[in-house]
Amino acid sequence: MDDILAMLRELKLPFAYDHFAEGEAPEPPFICYLVPGSNNFAADGRVYFKINEYHIELYTDEKSPALESSLEAVLDNHGIFYNKSETWIESEKLYEVLYTFEMEV
Repeated sequence: MDDILAMLRELKLPFAYDHFAEGEAPEPPFICYLVPGSNNFAADGRVYFKINEYHIELYTDEKSPALESSLEAVLDNHGIFYNKSETWIESEKLYEVLYTFEMEV
């Protein structure tokens, strides 16, 4: 987890695990990150390698290719293979760009 926090600090954006407390969310852009599961590798009926799944959610009020490129550069510099998806959240009037990846614990 320390590696993820160090990477997020490089972006110099506000971030929180899963969500900001109600009423405490900063103005966009900001990031939420979470560890929704694992994809551990088994050997001899035991966990041989622990692998966590990570989500980094970038929230912006307008499309920001430059900011996405900055986040992707940080992930690339740390050798992380990621997948990316995007959605518009109508109720919040925010874009969410989701980066998903796995890392060994």
